[in-house]
Amino acid sequence: MSATIYTAQEITLVTLQRCSANMADIENIFNRIAKLDVNVDMISMAPAHGAHADLSFTISDMDLGKILGFTKKLHEEADIHTIVSSGNCKITVSDPCMKNTPGIAASVFAAAAKANTDLRIITTSEVEISLLVTEADFDTTLDALEQAGL
Repeated sequence: MSATIYTAQEITLVTLQRCSANMADIENIFNRIAKLDVNVDMISMAPAHGAHADLSFTISDMDLGKILGFTKKLHEEADIHTIVSSGNCKITVSDPCMKNTPGIAASVFAAAAKANTDLRIITTSEVEISLLVTEADFDTTLDALEQAGL
């Protein structure tokens, strides 16, 4: 496989619990974050339970202060609870051939399992798989992915 591995450090995971699953409400949240001049990277939403879902996204650790003020307002306005985990690292496995090659995700997850990685969030596209891991698991996970030939 000819994958390229990219990494980023000092990443904060923000999870909004019991967020409205209405797309207009989600759009409002991300517009408000953009107005704070905060760049959002990985985004994942759990399946809705009725009108609500858990919505997770990552930001730079440097923007944590801006987000904490915002999430306090969300809690006051809509009773949305926030879980924050900072000091994480992102590892992205990227390969244009991934789109038509079965088993790459299995290989990535096998390597992460071998490293006993504490995965915080996973996002994918047709050509990338991104793993958010704790800083403590970063080196062993990266080594495991490289040893797996990814």
